[in-house]
Amino acid sequence: MHDKDFIWSDIVSKVSRCSKCQLHKYRNKPVPGEGPLSSKLLFIGEAPGQKEDEEGRPFVGSAGKLLTEMLEGRGIARSDVFITNVVRCRPPNNREPSDDEITACGEYTTSIIKLVNPKLLVTLGNHAGRFIFGLVGIKWAGVSRMRGRWVKVDLLGLKDVYLFPTFHPATALYNPNVKSILDLDFDIIKDLYVGLSKESVGRRSPSLLDFIQGGTH
Repeated sequence: MHDKDFIWSDIVSKVSRCSKCQLHKYRNKPVPGEGPLSSKLLFIGEAPGQKEDEEGRPFVGSAGKLLTEMLEGRGIARSDVFITNVVRCRPPNNREPSDDEITACGEYTTSIIKLVNPKLLVTLGNHAGRFIFGLVGIKWAGVSRMRGRWVKVDLLGLKDVYLFPTFHPATALYNPNVKSILDLDFDIIKDLYVGLSKESVGRRSPSLLDFIQGGTH
Protein backbone atom coordinates (compact mmCIF):
# COMPACT_ATOMS: atom_id res chain seq x y z
CA MET A 1 0.00 0.00 0.00
CA HIS A 2 1.34 3.44 -0.95
CA ASP A 3 1.87 6.04 1.77
CA LYS A 4 -1.11 8.16 0.67
CA ASP A 5 -3.38 5.11 0.55
CA PHE A 6 -2.26 4.14 4.04
CA ILE A 7 -2.92 7.63 5.43
CA TRP A 8 -6.31 7.76 3.73
CA SER A 9 -7.28 4.37 5.15
CA ASP A 10 -6.34 5.65 8.60
CA ILE A 11 -8.49 8.78 8.15
CA VAL A 12 -11.46 6.71 6.97
CA SER A 13 -11.06 4.37 9.93
CA LYS A 14 -10.92 7.23 12.41
CA VAL A 15 -13.97 8.90 10.85
CA SER A 16 -15.92 5.63 11.04
CA ARG A 17 -15.25 5.41 14.79
CA CYS A 18 -15.47 9.12 15.55
CA SER A 19 -17.58 10.39 18.43
CA LYS A 20 -16.03 13.86 18.76
CA CYS A 21 -19.43 15.55 18.41
CA GLN A 22 -23.09 14.63 18.74
CA LEU A 23 -23.56 14.06 15.01
CA HIS A 24 -22.24 10.52 15.27
CA LYS A 25 -25.43 9.61 17.14
CA TYR A 26 -27.58 10.30 14.09
CA ARG A 27 -25.51 9.03 11.18
CA ASN A 28 -26.17 5.97 9.10
CA LYS A 29 -22.86 6.09 7.26
CA PRO A 30 -20.09 8.65 7.76
CA VAL A 31 -18.97 10.46 4.62
CA PRO A 32 -15.19 11.00 4.69
CA GLY A 33 -14.91 12.09 1.06
CA GLU A 34 -13.86 10.64 -2.27
CA GLY A 35 -11.60 11.22 -5.23
CA PRO A 36 -7.98 10.85 -6.32
CA LEU A 37 -5.57 11.41 -3.45
CA SER A 38 -3.31 13.46 -5.74
CA SER A 39 -6.02 15.61 -7.33
CA LYS A 40 -5.09 19.18 -8.18
CA LEU A 41 -8.68 20.28 -7.39
CA LEU A 42 -10.35 19.85 -4.00
CA PHE A 43 -13.94 20.86 -3.21
CA ILE A 44 -15.07 21.33 0.38
CA GLY A 45 -18.79 21.62 1.07
CA GLU A 46 -20.94 21.74 4.16
CA ALA A 47 -22.37 18.44 5.39
CA PRO A 48 -23.84 15.17 4.15
CA GLY A 49 -27.55 15.08 3.38
CA GLN A 50 -29.93 12.13 3.34
CA LYS A 51 -28.58 10.52 0.16
CA GLU A 52 -24.99 10.99 1.27
CA ASP A 53 -25.78 9.49 4.67
CA GLU A 54 -27.36 6.47 2.96
CA GLU A 55 -24.46 5.87 0.56
CA GLY A 56 -21.47 7.11 2.54
CA ARG A 57 -20.43 9.29 -0.42
CA PRO A 58 -20.34 13.09 -0.75
CA PHE A 59 -22.54 15.08 -3.13
CA VAL A 60 -24.71 12.28 -4.49
CA GLY A 61 -28.07 14.04 -4.02
CA SER A 62 -29.58 16.89 -6.04
CA ALA A 63 -26.79 19.34 -5.19
CA GLY A 64 -24.24 16.70 -6.11
CA LYS A 65 -25.89 16.14 -9.46
CA LEU A 66 -25.67 19.86 -10.19
CA LEU A 67 -22.02 19.95 -9.10
CA THR A 68 -21.22 17.05 -11.41
CA GLU A 69 -23.04 18.73 -14.31
CA MET A 70 -21.20 21.99 -13.77
CA LEU A 71 -17.85 20.21 -13.73
CA GLU A 72 -18.40 17.87 -16.63
CA GLY A 73 -20.01 20.61 -18.72
CA ARG A 74 -16.63 22.32 -18.54
CA GLY A 75 -14.61 19.26 -19.41
CA ILE A 76 -13.64 18.36 -15.84
CA ALA A 77 -14.43 14.78 -14.88
CA ARG A 78 -15.86 14.44 -11.38
CA SER A 79 -13.64 11.38 -10.99
CA ASP A 80 -10.60 13.66 -11.32
CA VAL A 81 -11.43 15.86 -8.33
CA PHE A 82 -11.54 15.22 -4.59
CA ILE A 83 -14.72 16.16 -2.72
CA THR A 84 -15.36 16.35 1.03
CA ASN A 85 -17.23 18.48 3.60
CA VAL A 86 -16.43 20.34 6.80
CA VAL A 87 -18.44 17.74 8.74
CA ARG A 88 -18.67 14.08 7.84
CA CYS A 89 -21.91 13.03 9.51
CA ARG A 90 -25.38 14.21 8.56
CA PRO A 91 -26.89 16.80 10.90
CA PRO A 92 -30.44 15.81 11.93
CA ASN A 93 -33.19 17.17 9.68
CA ASN A 94 -30.50 18.52 7.34
CA ARG A 95 -29.89 21.49 9.62
CA GLU A 96 -26.68 23.47 9.22
CA PRO A 97 -23.66 22.18 11.15
CA SER A 98 -22.72 24.16 14.23
CA ASP A 99 -19.36 25.84 14.73
CA ASP A 100 -18.53 23.30 17.43
CA GLU A 101 -19.27 20.42 15.08
CA ILE A 102 -17.15 21.94 12.31
CA THR A 103 -14.30 22.49 14.76
CA ALA A 104 -14.58 18.93 16.09
CA CYS A 105 -14.35 17.60 12.53
CA GLY A 106 -11.55 20.03 11.65
CA GLU A 107 -8.86 17.44 12.35
CA TYR A 108 -10.15 15.35 9.44
CA THR A 109 -10.65 18.37 7.17
CA THR A 110 -7.08 19.55 7.61
CA SER A 111 -5.68 16.02 7.35
CA ILE A 112 -7.46 15.54 4.02
CA ILE A 113 -6.18 18.86 2.67
CA LYS A 114 -2.62 17.99 3.59
CA LEU A 115 -2.96 14.49 2.16
CA VAL A 116 -4.41 15.53 -1.19
CA ASN A 117 -2.16 18.60 -1.46
CA PRO A 118 -4.37 20.37 -4.04
CA LYS A 119 -3.28 23.31 -6.15
CA LEU A 120 -6.85 24.69 -6.20
CA LEU A 121 -9.22 24.47 -3.22
CA VAL A 122 -12.82 25.53 -3.80
CA THR A 123 -15.06 26.22 -0.82
CA LEU A 124 -18.80 25.74 -1.33
CA GLY A 125 -20.98 27.91 0.89
CA ASN A 126 -20.48 29.93 4.05
CA HIS A 127 -19.45 27.18 6.46
CA ALA A 128 -16.63 25.82 4.32
CA GLY A 129 -15.47 29.30 3.38
CA ARG A 130 -15.38 30.55 6.96
CA PHE A 131 -13.42 27.51 8.15
CA ILE A 132 -10.85 27.42 5.34
CA PHE A 133 -10.24 31.15 5.07
CA GLY A 134 -9.95 31.28 8.84
CA LEU A 135 -7.01 28.91 8.62
CA VAL A 136 -5.03 31.57 6.75
CA GLY A 137 -6.25 34.52 8.79
CA ILE A 138 -8.71 36.01 6.30
CA LYS A 139 -11.88 37.29 7.94
CA TRP A 140 -14.94 35.73 6.35
CA ALA A 141 -17.43 38.36 5.16
CA GLY A 142 -20.06 35.98 3.78
CA VAL A 143 -20.13 34.03 0.56
CA SER A 144 -22.04 36.75 -1.36
CA ARG A 145 -19.17 39.20 -0.80
CA MET A 146 -16.26 36.73 -0.94
CA ARG A 147 -17.18 34.65 -3.98
CA GLY A 148 -15.71 34.98 -7.42
CA ARG A 149 -12.15 35.97 -6.43
CA TRP A 150 -9.18 33.75 -5.85
CA VAL A 151 -6.11 34.18 -3.71
CA LYS A 152 -2.85 32.22 -3.54
CA VAL A 153 -1.79 31.26 -0.02
CA ASP A 154 0.38 28.92 1.98
CA LEU A 155 -2.07 26.60 3.73
CA LEU A 156 -1.25 24.07 6.45
CA GLY A 157 2.36 23.94 5.29
CA LEU A 158 1.37 23.55 1.63
CA LYS A 159 2.85 26.16 -0.69
CA ASP A 160 0.98 28.19 -3.31
CA VAL A 161 -2.55 26.87 -2.90
CA TYR A 162 -5.24 28.81 -4.76
CA LEU A 163 -8.37 29.36 -2.66
CA PHE A 164 -11.63 30.11 -4.46
CA PRO A 165 -14.94 30.61 -2.60
CA THR A 166 -18.36 30.24 -4.19
CA PHE A 167 -21.93 29.32 -3.33
CA HIS A 168 -22.99 25.82 -2.36
CA PRO A 169 -24.77 24.15 -5.31
CA ALA A 170 -27.78 23.43 -3.08
CA THR A 171 -28.49 27.18 -2.99
CA ALA A 172 -28.72 27.26 -6.77
CA LEU A 173 -31.41 24.58 -6.82
CA TYR A 174 -33.92 27.11 -5.49
CA ASN A 175 -32.47 30.38 -6.75
CA PRO A 176 -31.91 30.97 -10.48
CA ASN A 177 -29.83 34.06 -9.71
CA VAL A 178 -27.36 31.96 -7.71
CA LYS A 179 -27.23 29.44 -10.54
CA SER A 180 -26.12 32.21 -12.90
CA ILE A 181 -23.44 33.31 -10.46
CA LEU A 182 -22.26 29.72 -10.01
CA ASP A 183 -21.94 29.40 -13.77
CA LEU A 184 -19.65 32.43 -13.83
CA ASP A 185 -17.62 31.12 -10.91
CA PHE A 186 -17.24 27.67 -12.42
CA ASP A 187 -15.93 29.25 -15.61
CA ILE A 188 -13.19 30.82 -13.48
CA ILE A 189 -12.61 27.51 -11.69
CA LYS A 190 -12.17 25.81 -15.06
CA ASP A 191 -9.66 28.43 -16.21
CA LEU A 192 -7.70 28.08 -12.98
CA TYR A 193 -7.80 24.30 -13.12
CA VAL A 194 -6.65 24.15 -16.73
CA GLY A 195 -3.89 26.65 -16.04
CA LEU A 196 -2.71 24.83 -12.95
CA SER A 197 -2.84 21.52 -14.77
CA LYS A 198 -0.36 23.07 -17.18
CA GLU A 199 1.51 24.38 -14.10
CA SER A 200 0.93 27.94 -15.26
CA VAL A 201 -1.91 30.27 -14.40
CA GLY A 202 -0.68 33.01 -16.70
CA ARG A 203 -1.71 35.99 -14.57
CA ARG A 204 -0.48 37.75 -11.48
CA SER A 205 -1.39 36.03 -8.26
CA PRO A 206 -3.19 38.34 -5.84
CA SER A 207 -1.72 38.69 -2.38
CA LEU A 208 -3.62 38.33 0.87
CA LEU A 209 -3.73 42.13 1.03
CA ASP A 210 -5.27 42.28 -2.46
CA PHE A 211 -7.96 39.83 -1.39
CA ILE A 212 -8.76 41.59 1.87
CA GLN A 213 -8.93 44.96 0.10
CA GLY A 214 -11.18 43.57 -2.62
CA GLY A 215 -8.66 42.87 -5.37
CA THR A 216 -10.13 40.94 -8.27
CA HIS A 217 -9.01 38.00 -10.31
